[in-house]
Amino acid sequence: MLIQLAFVLVAIIIGARLGGIGLGVLGGLGLAVLTFIFGLEPTSPPIDVMLMIVAVIAAASCMQAAGGLDLMVKWAEKLLRKNPSKITILSPLVTYLFTFIAGTGHVAYSVLPVIAEVATETKIRPERPLGIAVIASQQAITASPISAATVALLGLLTGFNISLLDILIITIPSTLCGVFLGALYSLRVGKELVDDPEYQRRLKEGLLDNSHYELKDIGNKHKALLSVLIFVIATVFIVIFGSFDNLRPSHIIDGKPVTVDMASIIEILMLSAAALILLFTKANGIKAAQGSVFSAGMQAVVAIFGIAWMGDTFLQGNMTELKGSIEGIVTQMPWLFGIALFIMSILLYSQAATVRAFMPLGIALGISPFLLIAMFPAVNGYFFIPNYPTVVAAINFDRTGTTRIGKYVLNHSFMMPGLIATITSVVTGLILVQFIF
Repeated sequence: MLIQLAFVLVAIIIGARLGGIGLGVLGGLGLAVLTFIFGLEPTSPPIDVMLMIVAVIAAASCMQAAGGLDLMVKWAEKLLRKNPSKITILSPLVTYLFTFIAGTGHVAYSVLPVIAEVATETKIRPERPLGIAVIASQQAITASPISAATVALLGLLTGFNISLLDILIITIPSTLCGVFLGALYSLRVGKELVDDPEYQRRLKEGLLDNSHYELKDIGNKHKALLSVLIFVIATVFIVIFGSFDNLRPSHIIDGKPVTVDMASIIEILMLSAAALILLFTKANGIKAAQGSVFSAGMQAVVAIFGIAWMGDTFLQGNMTELKGSIEGIVTQMPWLFGIALFIMSILLYSQAATVRAFMPLGIALGISPFLLIAMFPAVNGYFFIPNYPTVVAAINFDRTGTTRIGKYVLNHSFMMPGLIATITSVVTGLILVQFIF
C-alpha cells in the first residue's frame, strides 16, 4: 500500500508542476500503474461530476462571450472607484460575489487590475486589498452552488439525504466570516504605501507606470445584462430544486416514484441557460469556447477525470488497510481530516479534485456528513505555495511591488489572509453544524 501511495503522490506532484491538463493526465498515468502493475481494479470514473462541471462551464462561457462578465467588472469598478478608502473591505466582497455567481475563481482576473490601480491612486498599500481579494475568490468556491467543488461534494453526499441547501447554509456564512476576518487583518498588513522602501525605490527610479487601466467597452449592454440574468436565474432554480426534493420531476419506475437526481437537474438547467444566452444575445458560440472561463473549466474537468479516478482506485483497493490504520484516531479527532484536506489541496491545486479524490475516504471512515460539510472550506489550501494563476496575476498587477513572494517563498502576501480565512471558515462551520443539525 505504501508503495502504491508513493506512486500516487509522485503523479500528483509532477502533474501539479506541469500545470494545465498535466494534473489530470498524470493521474491517468498513476491509474495505469495501479491497474497494470499492482493489479488494482479501476473504479468507475466520476462521469456525473464531470458532466455537471461541463454544463456549468458551458453556461458561464456563453455569459462571458455575451459580455456578461465584462459588465459585472464594470459594476465592480464603479463601486470601488466611488469608495476608494474602503477598498480593502470591498474588494474581497466583489471577488467573492463574482466567484459565487460564476462558480469559478478565474473570473477574479478581470477585477484585480482595477483593485491594484484604485489602491495605488488612494495611496493604500495594494498588497492589502489584493491579498484578501484573491483569497476571497478561493473561499467563494466552497460557497457557490454551481462550483465544481460544491457539485462534487453534493454528488458524494446524496446517499445521506443531504440537500444543496444543507451545504450552503453552512458554507456561505462560514466562508463570509473567514473572508471578513481576513480583510480585517489585511487592513494593517505592512507599512503604509508612502513609507514602503520598495515603492519609494520604484518611484525614484521612475519605474511606476502611470497609465490608467481601461476596461474594454461592452458592445451591447442590454445583451450582456440579459446573459447575466439568465445565468443567475438558472442558478437560483438549481438552489431551489436542490433544496426541495418535492419540486423536482418524478417518474414511476417499477411501481415506485423516482425523483430526478440533482446531477441531471444541474446539467439540464445549465445547458438550457447556455442555449438561451446564445439564442437571445446572439453571442458567438466559438468565442465562448475560446474564453478564459472555458479553458480553466476544461482543465478542471481533466484534472478530476484523472486524479479522482486514480484516487478512487487507490482508496477502494486499500480501504481495509486504511480504515484499520487511521479509523480510530480520525473517529476520536475528526478535525484531523480537515488538516488532511488542506494538505491535499496544496498538492492538487484544485478544490474539486481534492473533494472528489479525498472526501470518499472521510465517508468510508464514518465521519458525519455534516462535519464533512463544515470542513469543506479546508480544501482552499492552494494559496499556500504562491504559484496559482490568480496569485501570480495579483503580484504582477501590483506595480508598487508591495504584493510579493517573500525571501523564504512561503512568507508571501497571501499566506496570513489565507490561513486566517480558511481556519475561521472551518471553525465557524463546525460551530454552525452543532446548532443547525
